[in-house]
Order: sequence, then structure tokens, then C-alpha cells
Amino acid sequence: MSSFFLRPGPLLLAALLCTSLSLTGCGGGGDGSAATAPNSAGSPNANTGNDTDGNADDDTATPVNLSWGEPYQRDEEYPNTVNLPQQLITMRDGIRLAATVTLPADENGNAIDGQFPVIATFTGYNQFYSGGAFADPELVKRGYAYITVDLRGTGASEGSWQAFSQIDQDDIGELLNHIKTQPWSNGSIGMNGASYMGITGLLAGAQEDPAVDAIFAIVPMGDAYRDIVFSGGQINAGFIPLWVTLVTGLGLIPTPAGLDNEEPDYYLNTTLQHLQGALTEFQVPVVGGALIGDENKYDTEFWRIRSPLEQIDKISAPTFVVGGLNDIFQRGEPLIYEGLKDHTTAKLLIGPWEHLDGSSGAGLPADGVPDLSHIRLAWFDQYLKGMDTGAGDYPPVTQYYTGEERYVTAADWPHPQAKAETFFLHGQPGAPLFGSISHSAPTANKQTSLLQTPINGLCSASASQWTAGVLGLILPPCSAQDNVVNLLEAVYTSEPLEQDMAINGPISGQIWASTTALDSNVTVRVSVVGDNGIARPLTHGIQMASLSAFDASKSRFMNGKLIQPWHPFTQASQKTITPLQPFRADVEVFPTSALIKAGEKLRISVGTSDLPHGLSPIPDLLTSLLGAMTVYSTPAMPSRVNIPLVPASAL
Repeated sequence: MSSFFLRPGPLLLAALLCTSLSLTGCGGGGDGSAATAPNSAGSPNANTGNDTDGNADDDTATPVNLSWGEPYQRDEEYPNTVNLPQQLITMRDGIRLAATVTLPADENGNAIDGQFPVIATFTGYNQFYSGGAFADPELVKRGYAYITVDLRGTGASEGSWQAFSQIDQDDIGELLNHIKTQPWSNGSIGMNGASYMGITGLLAGAQEDPAVDAIFAIVPMGDAYRDIVFSGGQINAGFIPLWVTLVTGLGLIPTPAGLDNEEPDYYLNTTLQHLQGALTEFQVPVVGGALIGDENKYDTEFWRIRSPLEQIDKISAPTFVVGGLNDIFQRGEPLIYEGLKDHTTAKLLIGPWEHLDGSSGAGLPADGVPDLSHIRLAWFDQYLKGMDTGAGDYPPVTQYYTGEERYVTAADWPHPQAKAETFFLHGQPGAPLFGSISHSAPTANKQTSLLQTPINGLCSASASQWTAGVLGLILPPCSAQDNVVNLLEAVYTSEPLEQDMAINGPISGQIWASTTALDSNVTVRVSVVGDNGIARPLTHGIQMASLSAFDASKSRFMNGKLIQPWHPFTQASQKTITPLQPFRADVEVFPTSALIKAGEKLRISVGTSDLPHGLSPIPDLLTSLLGAMTVYSTPAMPSRVNIPLVPASAL
């Protein structure tokens, strides 16, 4: 992968530019069937599938509004906006962060003298090269001040990049205090932004500063380790190199924003600080350490401190969460909503998006769902200005259903009517890589063997997803089907469905296997096959066999079936894989919402690789090379998947 990024061709350069502009512009165990998961921060809630109103404690609660109603609109209060001269905000250790304040202005461009509620965006993507898009003029013209800040070590700010560390979070606390005391601020703050800025918005809410009155977090991360960096114990070889390159590159580009007028060497000194930090403090040491398998290949404090889910109980501000079915943070977005809903107002909107389209809410308005700008205005007007916009009555959950191709509202996530069903994988004699799916457990001994290759997955929807859409731009046919990636996998396909099947929530693959090597990855893909034989991808998961032990107390069970295993990913939980000795790998398959129509087929495929989503650290990669994995379908070792289903009539 390193040579791929060091020698980009024209297509890749175009894709990287597109990514940059879009991001900156938008702001095991046993079966455990008797166990249930606690309702705790960062842990999935137990759901028996029997609740009917989304309130697990009181089925007599007031019915939840499931209609969006008319889009909220309000006339502009001011005809113009103006940026104040870029300023430097001094932190506790003397490091200065660059900030731009945008205020309402009159028809001549003069700033309005007054105090306003403040919308804040804390970014790592260099505010100057955003083209001013962080400060939404439609919000400013409606009576908001807007402040955009380059966080430490990024953009025009001093210091070295820290990527959501405790230092960054302490900076965020100081920035909130600074904002409250400014002459243009009335002391009420709303956090706004996509991706990086959505994450910092949540971390700002976790500061427990009462001034943070609302959060609008678009495609944010929940769990740094499990969502993105080490999904299944594997290095994310797609998005992480792209992201590190993007942030580092934008931090090394000179930013002609005026600070050199007072300090002629400011940008030179800042750029040198950024470069030194990249080489010695964060980017090179962290990426290099991941490749060689240092201690951070496990879920250490390094990752937990960067995970908003670890602090979700500290966020009291009403929070609107936007996610995507194919987003890089697909796993964490509904968990953020779950972690918030019981102690503050929270809403969840999930569209059919990869990361960049999710950042803008592409395709909205649709099916009665307004576009993000109208939703955001209503949210901030409600909670920063105290206006009755109806935002608090928005449906708790709105999700796009692939196959139904429309948005559906619900009282909770997963859907309150969801119940898990088990689908067993059956090998077929005479067809070593092809099998069937049924509700019946195996009655005969069947097995399928696969070569352990680390490169499968490059032509798949997964590859597009985990490069934030970049590989999808280069190889668009690959992102629309799983047929190519299935060539090196064990493929199990159902008979044509007799009736529609609606999926909602996370899925677990419980795969019995063995390997001739010392370890193996286990991947599970879920797709739907139409009459034309094309396997349309729905979702997927990856898990290193040696790290597949799960904690039942933090896992999600639905009507007694495991649907979302929670793996500790610690050195203590790592188990020894003995060649040719069977093991069970419980694979977390990320959540989806989809309708498989009558006549179509459900497909589950099991493999050993999902590049670039996951690549083993070099020591682990060496233990799994030159091996073969065998998948078992026997009465004693029944490989299966547990899928949460809702009645199609509920859609």
C-alpha cells in the first residue's frame, strides 16, 4: 500500500482531491443464549424483539411520532456575512490555534454588533482550504456567529497533530471557554460538522460544559478501534493511510491567511512543527507501530481515549446523528444514538451512503425526509434559540432500506419489532465452494476448504467503502457486486425467498473452521442475488480467529441469539490457534437495513481476506500465510449466521 500512495497516478490524484474537498467542505465463547447485554455506555442494549413502542421499560408510554412533517424553514435575518481577521487562541502550554469567526453583516458587509448563539466547528482539515465552507452562511444569516478552529498540529495552528487524544480534548475544553467570553457570543454553543468535525463535536459535548446546548454530528466515529482502525483486529489498510495522508498534507501546505503579516516566519515555523510531529510523535510512529504489531494492535487506552462511545454518558446536549449504510463508521453511528437516547434527546438518520455522500446527505430531500440543511437549522433553532421548530418531535430513527429503496421511520434501533433468526450454512457434495442456506441445522458432515490469501477484496463494495469511495471511483463495477470477491470464498445461497425478508440491525456470523496455519482471518459477507445472478452487497464483517473471544456481558443478544459479539481485543483475550484444530469465530457483521424481495436469494459468503478493509500486522500476517482454512457444516459444528428480521409490513 505504501507505494500506492507514494506514486499516485492521475486517477488517484483526482480521487484524493475529491476526498479532500468533500471532507473539508462538509463539515470464542459459548453460544451465550441465556445472557443479555447491559444498558451501559459503549455497550449494545439487550433487545428481545418483543417491545412494541421503542420503550423497553414501559409499553404504556406515549406513542412516538414517526412522521417528519413539513420541512422547517425560516427567513434570513441579515443580508450578508463577514469573516473577522484570522486570530490565534493561546492554549495552556502556549500553543496557538488558528481560528476564523464569521458574523452576520449588513448589506455593506459590516459586522452586526451584538451577541449571538455560536455554531462551532473544530477541524483537522485546514479551514483555509475548505473555501470557507465550514461557516455555513445560511446559518449565519439567520442570526448565528460561526467559529472554525484548526486543531493542534493541523491547518494554520501550531504544534503537532494529536488525532483526538487527551491533549486535543483539553484544547476543546479551552476553546469552549474562549467562545463563551467573546463579545459576539451569547454563551450558547452548538457543535456542527461531518466526519472529523462530527467526532470533535461529540468530544466537545463530553466536556460537560453547560454552554454546549446542541450537537449535529454527521458520519462520526464511535469506537476508534472497532469502527475503523482495527476492525476485527486487522489494520485498516484503506481509509487510514488515505486519512493520515490527507491531514498531514493539508497541514504542510502554506496557508496564506494573513498571520504572516504580524509574524513573518509564522507559517514556516508552523509547517516545521507539523513535519516534526508527523515524523517523531504521531503519524509515522503510530502507522509504523501498527504495521509491526506493537502494543496498540490491541484495544489499549490509546484507542479508548479517542472513542466518543467511551464518554457517551457525559454528553447531555440534544444530539442529531447522521450515518450511512456504507459509511466507514457504519458500526458506530447507531451505537452513538443508543448511548444517548436514554439520557438526552437523540435522533438517528441513516442513508444509503458511503462517507463522502453521507457528509452532505446526498439525495435528500426524499420520502418526506428533509435535506440536512433544513434539519440542521431546525435543530439549532430549537436548542440554541429556544424556538418551537418541531425538531424534538422528529422520528427517533430514520433508515434507508436497500431493496425497498426508500427511507423508513421507526421508534428505535434496531427496529422494535425485530427478532433474530438463524440461518445455517450447508456444504454441498460435488461443489466444494458452493453451498446452501436453510433454517435447519446440518444433519451430515460437510466441509469446504479455502486458500488463505491476504489480497481478496480489492474488487468489492467493501474496498470502495473503506477507501471512502476512492476505489469505487476508480473501479465502479466492483462496488456494485460481490461476484468477483466471491470467487475465493465459500458461497452459500438460499432458495428463492417465498416472501419479502426485511433485515434491520447487526448480524453475527458464527463460523466453525480450522486452519493449517497458526491463525486466519474469517470474513462474512451478506448479499442478495437477483434473477441475473449478480450478488448485490449488503454488509460484511472481518475477524481474526485468535482474537475472536467475545464478552457476553457487552454483546447484543436478541431473543436468545447472539447478533453482535463484543470482542475485547486484548492480549489476555487472545487465544492460540492450533493447526487443524477446529475453532469457532464469532464475526461481527456491521449493521444494515435491507429488504430482500420474494424471488430473490440470500447469500452468505465466508472467506479469509477483505483487503483493504483489513490487513494483519506483519507478525500476524506471517502466521496466516501459506495456509488453508476449512469451514465446517456438521451437527457438532454448525456454521451459521444470526440475522435480525422485522415483518415486511412494518416498513
